[in-house]
Amino acid sequence: MAKNTVTVEQIGSPLRRPGDQRATLIGLGLNKMNRRRTLEDTPAVRGMIKKVAHLVRVVDEA
Repeated sequence: MAKNTVTVEQIGSPLRRPGDQRATLIGLGLNKMNRRRTLEDTPAVRGMIKKVAHLVRVVDEA
């Protein structure tokens, strides 16, 4: 059984943002502009994406 994944790309800078948003980006494996990560699609990951939705873009949902 294949696990669902979601690919996110960082499109915004964490500069001048609250520290918890920067920490969320690092938790997602993002810390530089235009970097992409493919992550397991879990409720926790979805919540992290929602928290920094203005800084990331969902590229692909498999």
